[in-house]
Amino acid sequence: MLPPPIDQGTVLIIGATEGIGRELSRLLSRRVRTLVLVDRRADRLEPLRDELLASNPTLGVLLHCCDVARPREVDSLLAWLEAHFIRVDVLVNNAAVGDRGLYSDKGWGHVEEVLKANVWAPALLTHRLLGPMLSHGRGGVLNIGSGAAQLFLPGSATFAATQRFLDGFTEALRLEVEGQGVTVTRVAPGPLWDERAQAVTGEAAPFFSISLARCAREALAGFERGEPLVYPGFGHRWVMRLLPLLPRGLKRTLGRLALRGLRRESLLSPQAPGLGHEQPVLLAGEPSTA
Repeated sequence: MLPPPIDQGTVLIIGATEGIGRELSRLLSRRVRTLVLVDRRADRLEPLRDELLASNPTLGVLLHCCDVARPREVDSLLAWLEAHFIRVDVLVNNAAVGDRGLYSDKGWGHVEEVLKANVWAPALLTHRLLGPMLSHGRGGVLNIGSGAAQLFLPGSATFAATQRFLDGFTEALRLEVEGQGVTVTRVAPGPLWDERAQAVTGEAAPFFSISLARCAREALAGFERGEPLVYPGFGHRWVMRLLPLLPRGLKRTLGRLALRGLRRESLLSPQAPGLGHEQPVLLAGEPSTA
């Protein structure tokens, strides 16, 4: 199997300025010919570009502001790529919208935002960019997801469902393009922490928490090896491998225990917002970035 065409290629990163996307941008800036950085935060794209160019002045960096939860903006991104004759060698689907709180407490607008960002956007981007990769016999799609695909997560019903979509989508797509020079990999992180923010969640044991930088390194290494699924971090990897062996009844029991705490939290603060894009600490089962 040929490795994905990273070296001297063009890599498009969706959700580039925070979390795993930011760390992947830093890693790839040392190797690729051109980075196309896409994020909904226009004010953070230019500082990231300046940082990357400072370490590699010959790097080509293109910026585009796009909120993947807004279909018109994704259409505009695709039109912009076409208008500038940008052929993407590797697509990194890394943007996600979080989901925390009881489903009945959420407005439909938030539920729809999660579905559009986590399902519709990666499906459309992959659909539009995969054809040229297959035509050239080289390419790669790296989907950054979450270990939530294997969990029963009351309080994250919509998000967990989107991660199961991404799991099935990636596995099926990988089989469809097998032997045609395109690598398709899903990364399913667990608890992460930001080294720069010096923040780590108190809800996850240190054994399971890894830094964003390490997560990005392991994700990229697994992608280049052509692995179908990457679980970054030793402790998280073993837990994810054991989870499929648990009976569904036991998973439901664990979910009920988690639900008790969530209901207490909801009673104390019914309008408390879900964990959003600005969180420096990422809990197991929540999105890697936005």
